Amino acid sequence: MIPFIKKALYLKKEGVLGINNRNLNFIQKYNLRKYYPLVDDKLRTKKIAEKIGLNIPKLYLVVESEYQTKTLFDDLADYSDFVIKPSRGFGGGGILVITKKINNMFRKSNGHLISFDRLSYYVTNILSGIYSIGGLRDKAMVEYRVRFDPVLESVSYQGIPDIRIIVFLGVPVMAMVRLPTRNSNGKANLHQGAIGAGVNIKTGMTLSAVCGKKIVYEHPDTGVCVSGIKIPGWDRFLELAARCNDLVGLNYIGVDMVLDRNYGPMLLELNARPGLNIQIANNCGLLSRLKIVQENINELFSSDEKIVFAKKNFGN
Repeated sequence: MIPFIKKALYLKKEGVLGINNRNLNFIQKYNLRKYYPLVDDKLRTKKIAEKIGLNIPKLYLVVESEYQTKTLFDDLADYSDFVIKPSRGFGGGGILVITKKINNMFRKSNGHLISFDRLSYYVTNILSGIYSIGGLRDKAMVEYRVRFDPVLESVSYQGIPDIRIIVFLGVPVMAMVRLPTRNSNGKANLHQGAIGAGVNIKTGMTLSAVCGKKIVYEHPDTGVCVSGIKIPGWDRFLELAARCNDLVGLNYIGVDMVLDRNYGPMLLELNARPGLNIQIANNCGLLSRLKIVQENINELFSSDEKIVFAKKNFGN
C-alpha cells in the first residue's frame, strides 16, 4: 500500500490528470451532453465545420442503406483512391484506406488487394453498426484520402500520422502527434500500438514519445528518431484547434487533425472524451495546465489571445 500512496502523491504533485478527475470535473462539468451527437457523428461534425469554412477532407459519398451498395462501384468510378469510414465509429475502428483502383480490385494501404464484393460487404458491415458507438445502425462515409506531408514520412508506417490537441475553454493546452506502426496496422491509434510523441505548444517541435506503456526514442519500424521534428504550419494547427471550441459548444475536447501535403492542416474529427496518454507523451501533467486556464480565462476573449496565452504558458 505504501508504494501506491507514494505514487499517488507523486502524480498529484506533478499535476497529472486522472480518469475520475477528468470525467467528473472536466467532461461532465464543461461538456453538455446535448452537444455530444455533434462530435460522436463524424458526418454532422464535417457538415458543421464546412459551413464555417474549416479545412476538412472532401466528402465524396455517403452510403446510408444496403440498396446503395448495388450502385457503389459506379458511384466510385471517378475516384482512384479514397477512405471509407463509419460516421459513428470510435477508436479508429472501421476505417478502410484505398490507395489505388485496379480494374475490379482495390489496393489497401498495406498493399493487399480486395475485390469489389469484399469492399461492398465491408460497407454493409459499417451500416449494420458493427463499428459504431452503441452498435447502432450507421452510415458509411467515402472521402478524400489524405496525402501526408513528407516531413513525417520517415516516422510513420503504412498510414497517416495525425495530430491531437487538447483544447480547454478554447485554449490549446497539450498536443501530440500519433505515428502509425506495424503493430497498429498503419493506424494512428495509441490503443492499437501507434506511437504518441508530445509536441511543444509554442514551437511545434516533437518531444518525448510513448508506445504502449514504454517511453521510446525511435520509431520501431523505421529506426528514425521521433523527437526533434518540426511540424510545418504549426500556428495553423493551433488556430484550427482553437476554433473548434465554438464549433460544437463543448469546452473540453480533443481535436484530431492531419497535415496534408497539398492542403495543409485539415480537421478530421473531434472527441468529447479524449484519452490521458497524451500526458505520458509530453512527460507533463494536464491538470496543472487546466488550472492555469481556469484562473485566467476571464482575461482571454479572442482565439488569438488564447493561442498567445497557450504558447506563453505551455511551451514544454
